[in-house]
Amino acid sequence: MTELGDRVEHAIEQRTDVEQEIEEAERRSLTPAKIRRTAFWLAITGVSLYLVAPSLTDVLGSWHDLDRLSPGWFPVMLALQTASLGCVWALQRLALRRPHWSPVISSQLAGNALAKVAPGGGALGAALQFKMLARAGVPRSVAVAGLTAVNVLLFAMVLAMPVLAIPAIIRGGVDRDLLEVAGIGIVVFVALAALATLLLASDRVLRSVGRFIQRVRNALRRRSPPLEHFPDRLERERDRLLDVLGADWKRAVLMTSGRWAFDYATLLAALAAVGSTPRPSLVLLAFCAAQVLAQIPITPGGLGFVEAGLTAMLVLAGVSTGSAVLATFAYRLFSYWLPLPVGLVAYGWYMRAVRAAPA
Repeated sequence: MTELGDRVEHAIEQRTDVEQEIEEAERRSLTPAKIRRTAFWLAITGVSLYLVAPSLTDVLGSWHDLDRLSPGWFPVMLALQTASLGCVWALQRLALRRPHWSPVISSQLAGNALAKVAPGGGALGAALQFKMLARAGVPRSVAVAGLTAVNVLLFAMVLAMPVLAIPAIIRGGVDRDLLEVAGIGIVVFVALAALATLLLASDRVLRSVGRFIQRVRNALRRRSPPLEHFPDRLERERDRLLDVLGADWKRAVLMTSGRWAFDYATLLAALAAVGSTPRPSLVLLAFCAAQVLAQIPITPGGLGFVEAGLTAMLVLAGVSTGSAVLATFAYRLFSYWLPLPVGLVAYGWYMRAVRAAPA
C-alpha cells in the first residue's frame, strides 16, 4: 500500500503538470546549460541501457524463435492493439471537445512514437501532439486541459488495476485456458469500468480510499514527512477531470477501461501464442508492473526495464523462462515497436495535409 500511495501521489503531482511541460518544451533553446543537461541524461540513458542490456538482448534475440508462436494469434494481437489505440483516440476526442478525427489520430500516433524513442520523451511527445492539435485548429486551452485529463485518467486506471487481482490471489485462483482471452478481457473491462465509475461518482468512496491510503502510508513510513490532505487532493483532481469531461465522463470511463483491457488482452494473446496458461490474475499484476516500468523516464518508453520486469514477473506467474521471453517479445512487438513506424507515417501524412491546405 505504501507503493500504491506513493504512485498515486506522484501521478497527481507529475501527470497533472502537462501544461508546464508543454510550455517549457516550447520555450527551450540550445543554451550551454541545456546541452550539458541533455548530455547528462543521454549518459544516464546509456548506462541504464547497458545495465538492462542482457534482458533486452534476450528478448530481442527471441525473434529467431518466432516459429514457436501460433501464427493465428498475430492478427488477434494486431486487432487488440488497434482496439486499444481506438479507445485512446475516442477518449482524447471527448476531452478535446470533439474535433475532427484526423488530427486526433495523427497527433496521438506521432506524439506516442516520439515519446517511445526520446529519453524523457513523455514531455516531448505531449508537446508534439499539442502543437499538431493547435495547428489543426484546436484551441490551446482546450488542448492543454484535455491532454492533461486524459493522462491523469489513463495513469490512475493503471494504478487501480492491481486491485482486481487481489480477490483471485487470495482465493488461490483458478487456472484458465488463455484461449478464453476475449472472455477474460470482457471481465477486466467491466470490472475496471465499475471501479472507475464508483470513484468518479461517489465522494464518500473516493475520500474513504484517500483516507485509507494516507493512513497506511503514514503508518508504514513514520520517518518521512506525513502525507496530509490526500483525500482533498484526490477530490480536487476528480473534480478537475469532471470539469473537462463534462457529461461525457461515463463514456470516458468506458474508453479508459477499454484502452487497458485490450492491451492486457494482447499480453494474454501473446502467452496463448506460446502455449502458456498461467493464472490471469498473476498476469494482470505482471501487466500492471510493466505499465509502471514504462513510465520510467530514464530510457525511452521504459525500454529494457519493461522487458526485464515483465519477463521476471511472468516467470513468477508460472511461465517458463523461454516462453516468458518470447511472449514478452511478441507483446512488445505490437505495443512498442510497431507504433514507431506507424507514428512516423502519421506525422508525414499530417505534414502533407498541412502543406496541401490553403493558406
